[in-house]
Amino acid sequence: MASSENNLHADEENSRSGSAPANGSPTTAIAAVPTSLTPKRKIALITGITGQDGSYLTEFLIGKGYEVHGLIRRSSNFNTQRLDHIYVDPHNALKALMKLHYADLTDASSLRRWIDSILPDEVYNLAAQSHVAVSFEIPDFTADVVATGALRLLEAVRSHIAATGRSHIRYYQAGSSEMFGATPPPQSETTPFHPRSPYAAAKCAAHWYTVNYREAYNLFACNGILFNHESPRRGENFVTRKITRAVGRIKVGLQSKLFLGNLNASRDWGFAGDYVEAMWLMLQQEKPDDYVVATEESHTVQEFLEVAFGNVGLNWRDHVVIDKRYFRPAEVDNLKGDSTKARKVLKWKPKVGFEELVKMMVDQDIERAKREKVLVDAGYIDAQQQP
Repeated sequence: MASSENNLHADEENSRSGSAPANGSPTTAIAAVPTSLTPKRKIALITGITGQDGSYLTEFLIGKGYEVHGLIRRSSNFNTQRLDHIYVDPHNALKALMKLHYADLTDASSLRRWIDSILPDEVYNLAAQSHVAVSFEIPDFTADVVATGALRLLEAVRSHIAATGRSHIRYYQAGSSEMFGATPPPQSETTPFHPRSPYAAAKCAAHWYTVNYREAYNLFACNGILFNHESPRRGENFVTRKITRAVGRIKVGLQSKLFLGNLNASRDWGFAGDYVEAMWLMLQQEKPDDYVVATEESHTVQEFLEVAFGNVGLNWRDHVVIDKRYFRPAEVDNLKGDSTKARKVLKWKPKVGFEELVKMMVDQDIERAKREKVLVDAGYIDAQQQP
């Protein structure tokens, strides 16, 4: 079955996916090189590899000398834009350190099959239906992917270890500050959870599944409770990227208004590229544990607007319109992390500050808007379209 999946993927786009060889072994492609000359690389398996965090983590791990395998959902369209810059044709086995495979957190058999085939040393579960507002619209799907999906992956790892004896495997579960919800800040590892959305409730379940598997089966499993982390690779339906995209388009004359909801919501915003290092550090410790990862600064959506529009000399009040449709059924007012434990144990701290992060996002979205305007002026696309 694994063989047919890989052949299908290769037929669709000339092995763009970088899937493992047909026999499922990620090492057979370099069999011609003497073993003594090829030091064994650590192997990481990432779910959600095509997302913001997955792409930064892939870059980070490859830089550490890992071979990285990612699980992606089957789709009529490829969604690998965040990974295109590090893609290498899998036929070039010595340089193709990233390989993608079809699987889904809703399909337990695919998870176990790829773990048995890839033989990872570390497993990072980053996949999720991660949009909080959308989780109110599709709560069943959100729970199935975020909560039960994590349980399926944990069970796949546990059963693989039981069958093979590969007890050194380490597992990372991506948690979220949204789990704290209505609990007042600052929030740390000992702060009670009070989720305020189906997404947050599902993340709480995934968190406790991870703790349970650690305690019941002695699995090296860590929860990373990450506060909001952004980047130019953030999805455009998240408020930070929605703002910076609008700033770029407004600056070049492609739009004039930005519709938003609650401007008073306050979040602890950091740079995603910094946070993936914390994920890796958790799995390098002697004992598994849970860690809050945060900047320990909190800023409102209005503050984000002020910095973003201020970067291009505009007043956000001239362009922002409040639309009640963007208010959540249950709001989360203030999230601010206490990352003392991560700073002390992991020796981790954020490198990119709030204003630097906003500027980074605005600068890249201005460049994107400029390219878009060229297409609009040439008549290739409508101003309302995105390239």
